Order: sequence, then structure tokens, then C-alpha cells
Amino acid sequence: MDPGPTDLGVVDPFPPPPSSPQQQQRKPPSRYESQKRRDWNTFLQYLRSHRPPLSLARCSGAHVIEFLKYLDQFGKTKVHATGCTYFGHPNPPAPCVCPLKQAWGSLDALVGRLRAAYEENDGVPESNPFGARAVGIYLREVKESQGRARGVPYQKNRKKKKKRKLLQDTAAATSGGEASLSPAVGASIADDATGARNSSAFAAAMSSSEAGEGSRATPAGSSSSS
Repeated sequence: MDPGPTDLGVVDPFPPPPSSPQQQQRKPPSRYESQKRRDWNTFLQYLRSHRPPLSLARCSGAHVIEFLKYLDQFGKTKVHATGCTYFGHPNPPAPCVCPLKQAWGSLDALVGRLRAAYEENDGVPESNPFGARAVGIYLREVKESQGRARGVPYQKNRKKKKKRKLLQDTAAATSGGEASLSPAVGASIADDATGARNSSAFAAAMSSSEAGEGSRATPAGSSSSS
């Protein structure tokens, strides 16, 4: 009996090409990467729509600030004006006519993503407009003004406080018996003690070397005197 072409014993003359290791290991982009790509495309679209049109090479920190202000119209954070009754009120009891803006945290994260995207797209780090000093100053002003307007001043990063405390504890432990002093003084004393030990060892080595040279030079001196 002639086996049909669908039997398992029949070899497919045109097997599918094997998938490459890159295709097998390729993973979907992370949420951060996807958001960064969307932000970058939005910024490029903004440059094309700019009047007059603006190229990426001519973009400066001032243009980045202009872009951040442009995004305020799409914001969802209520920022009370100075003359508003609820200025500085964290939980206003009634609505007001103050505008919605982009929250400081959103702008800060956006600038970070665009700064990375700029360099990933062959941008020179030294001329990165998103890392310009003016942009940092603008973000700091937005942070402080929104904190006053909303009555919720932003706290400093707790991770930095923990890291600073860890360094202080390490300095105090290094100082040994001087742990009762302040961490900075204790660390300084520990450094001085280490330097003193190194200096003593160096001086001892130099004395030993000089003594050896003197003992070797004595026979020469006695020979000359004789």
C-alpha cells in the first residue's frame, strides 16, 4: 500500500528555515524602553512642528524648556495660582479655576528619558540639551513652586540620607577608639593614624638603610686613616 504524503515517514522537501539565536532570545522592550521611544518620537514631532522648524542639531536647553512648557496643556495636576484661595492647601474642599499642569515628577522623569534617548541616537553627551544647566534650574524652580502652591513640599531623596548615614557609621567604626567623636572627625583621625604608621615604617626603613651604608663605609674610612 502506497503511503500518503501526510504520513509521518515522509520528509518535507522544503523545511522551514531554523530561527536564529537572536530571534529566539529577542524579548519585548521593557516598559521604560517603550515609554522612552514614545517620548523621543513626541519630541521629534515637536521639533518638526516648531515655527520655524527646528533641527535636533540646533536644539538647546532653551528649546527643551519651551517643550516642557508646551506639555503643560496636557497636564493633570492642579497647581494653584498665588491669588487662589486654596494656594498652599494640600486638600482643597472645592474646585477652583486654576490650571492643570504637568507634575514636577513627570517632567523630571521625562527629561531623564529624553537625555538617554538623545545619546542613544548618536547625540554627543557634551552637547546634550536635556542635560543643560538651564533645564536643571527650570526643573528645580517647578519643583519648589508646585510644592508651595499645592502645600506638599517635596522631600529629599531618602536613599541619599541612608547612604550618607552609612558612610558616617563606617567612618566612626574605622576610627576605633575615637568613635565618640563626630564621624567626620573620626574618619580624619583614622586617615592621620594610617599616614603616621606609613611614615614611621618609611622612617624605620630609611634609618636601617642609612645604618647599613654607614657600616659599609667604615672600613673605607679606617683604611684611609691608616
